[in-house]
Amino acid sequence: MKYRLSQIAAVVGGRFSGTDCEVQSVVTDSRSLTCELGSGPVFVAMCGANHDSHAFVAQMYARGVRAFMVERPLEALPECGYVVVENAIAALQCLAAYHRAQFRGTVVGITGSNGKTVIKEWIAEELPAGMKCYRSPKSYNSQLGVPLSVLMIEGDEQLALIEAGISKPGEMARLERIIRPDVVVFTSIGDAHQENFLNLEQKCDEKMVLAHRAETIVYHSYYEPLGRMIASRFAGRKLCDAASCPEVPEMLIGNEASRRNARIVEAFCAAMGYPAPSFTEAPEVAMRLEVKDGINDSVLINDAYNLDLNSLALALDYLHNVALSRRRTLVLSDIAQSGLTDDELYGRVAGMVARAGIDTLVGIGPKLKRYAALFGCDREFYASTDECISRIGRRAVAGRAVLLKGAREYRFEKLAHALARKSHTTVLEVDLDAMIHNLNYFRSKLDFRTRLVAMVKAGSYGAGDFEVAQMLQHQGVDYLAVAFADEGVLLRERGITMPVVVLNADADSFDQMIANRLEPEIYSFRSLADFADAVSHAGETRYPVHIKLDTGMHRLGFMEGEIGRLCEVLPTLPAVKVASVFSHLNCADMPEEDAYTREQIACYDRMSAAVAASLPYSVIRHTANSAAIERFPEARFDMCRLGLGLYGFGWEHNAGLRPVSALKTRIVQIKRLEAGDAVGYGRAGKLLRPTVTATVPIGYADGLDRHLGCGRWSMRVAGRPAPIVGRVCMDSCMIDITDIPGVGEGDEVTVFSAEPGNDLETMARVLDTIPYEIMTSVSSRVKRIYLKE
Repeated sequence: MKYRLSQIAAVVGGRFSGTDCEVQSVVTDSRSLTCELGSGPVFVAMCGANHDSHAFVAQMYARGVRAFMVERPLEALPECGYVVVENAIAALQCLAAYHRAQFRGTVVGITGSNGKTVIKEWIAEELPAGMKCYRSPKSYNSQLGVPLSVLMIEGDEQLALIEAGISKPGEMARLERIIRPDVVVFTSIGDAHQENFLNLEQKCDEKMVLAHRAETIVYHSYYEPLGRMIASRFAGRKLCDAASCPEVPEMLIGNEASRRNARIVEAFCAAMGYPAPSFTEAPEVAMRLEVKDGINDSVLINDAYNLDLNSLALALDYLHNVALSRRRTLVLSDIAQSGLTDDELYGRVAGMVARAGIDTLVGIGPKLKRYAALFGCDREFYASTDECISRIGRRAVAGRAVLLKGAREYRFEKLAHALARKSHTTVLEVDLDAMIHNLNYFRSKLDFRTRLVAMVKAGSYGAGDFEVAQMLQHQGVDYLAVAFADEGVLLRERGITMPVVVLNADADSFDQMIANRLEPEIYSFRSLADFADAVSHAGETRYPVHIKLDTGMHRLGFMEGEIGRLCEVLPTLPAVKVASVFSHLNCADMPEEDAYTREQIACYDRMSAAVAASLPYSVIRHTANSAAIERFPEARFDMCRLGLGLYGFGWEHNAGLRPVSALKTRIVQIKRLEAGDAVGYGRAGKLLRPTVTATVPIGYADGLDRHLGCGRWSMRVAGRPAPIVGRVCMDSCMIDITDIPGVGEGDEVTVFSAEPGNDLETMARVLDTIPYEIMTSVSSRVKRIYLKE
């Protein structure tokens, strides 16, 4: 896009003042690198329920931004231009609708419960050679994401593929006005985001709004009631039912849902007059960016499922967030079908690389090598991915944050495998986007002034330490809390700079805590005196501490009878400064104990108010955990602590939360056994019929509880249940795949996930325990992989 601020003001009905800057890109996140990576950025400041990004205008000015869209008048800065609007998101939607109206290519809107990004990328892969296509980045399909993605259309593309996602009634009408698709592709319909709809019919009705003006509609009548409703409502349009396309052989694409996706892609190509796809297998579309441990103590960021300038800018932005103090390496392939001349394309790439602070560029392909002189950083070039794998030096990787960004034909999955730290076949996938969703869910319950502590003890409840902490730091959480000093030291060593509270602070670790600016929980007069001595010995004063009060749990903390003495002692200790006073509501998730919990809250209020009144400065008061945030508004005080809720579990089942973890492994061997055979230790798995078993490399040493054996738990293979046969071994177990066709060695097996029936709440009921215990039991030898849109 390319507009003057005055033109934007006229389009969106805003008030323009100042310098009439030219705008070529939009920035909504002050923490991102987008303003450095894009040219002519406009920073859009908006007021939300829990944030006000107007506070960051001066910071963005210092970073070179001169164009601003704001929701209230601000003091004018030199050389800046402003557009004042009533609602920034509505203004962006209006601007995007105008930008879409100027586009002369074909716009395809893609919606559905699941599979939007898969089908979008699959369609892009099957387009005729030489066709310039724009596709919305990742899953930019929300009320903010759609206008941002539409504004990235440059204008000379022949086809634009835009995702549209909704979570409640009324949203699709706004997205339809922006996208105004010529063609709509409906993927699947199911229970995803169902919590705000009365039933499936209402959700189908809302999604069908996207096709209000579309001439062509592609769908699969397998998905009811969507298929029936489309056929009825749009009888006069060009309807393309994928069910009429030839079946894709199971031997080519084993997964049933993937075969339906393939037929939707084929129906789209037929509707557009493109050559029919030649399916050989489902494309390996890594839907989300992956972060994992790499060789030589590196952090590997794999975002190699597509490559264009927009996705490169987003990936470089994420590299910036993850790298922190690490040096940065970008492994990049040649870029195909950009619609630009090579001179213009690689000139822009070189500018992005420089502004992103890349230390080393590893280029793969002849064109990057031809333009080597444009890159001012350290650089090395290879003709092919295989040559890079065989020759890349340790120096380019060791201790660094390494971003892999390659076009699909360069097969960067081989490079990702070569650079990944080798470990267990079994992995725990951690969905950082789900965690951000849960964080924002709880933020929406709170006053925007209420602070948050995120619990990242025990390796973030098994989800991993640094990666989760880094995301929370980026999201503006106020404090992190760990159990022991060693956990906090690890975060400091990895570049986490935000305040970290140590909940089990002991005298042996005080010196280490002070050296790493970790803040202790103080729960007794002895711990208070010992820590004050340690601070004085270190030559410091007014070191922040957090006073723990015992209001009924009787684990750690000052009792109510000790508060008078505590109020006398604290003002006499110049070594420490009380940052917060807190307690723990140990029954907030138990409605039958609500009377006790309210007594706790009242007790805490009395005790903490006395402590606060004894000090000549203000302190933060907090006692609400995840359950109390929802159930006891009177317990929220100045700050709340977010623990299990952050990881996707409420005090009762809550469809508004998204579980963040999925434990997955792969089949290593398949056996065909006769009725009467027995499987595993003690011959506990006696077979009553001819049975096909699959051995998977996960056992109780990995955190798979032995009590799940002998059919008490079913894993998922190709989306279908596969019960455990016999006892769980230390390093492996066997599952029954008799009734699941097309399964082969190497196929993925899901131990637990967010899928109903395969989820941790269900597993916890089977084991008569809580999701906490299962999450924290996943062994450290199981590799964590972090997923991010």
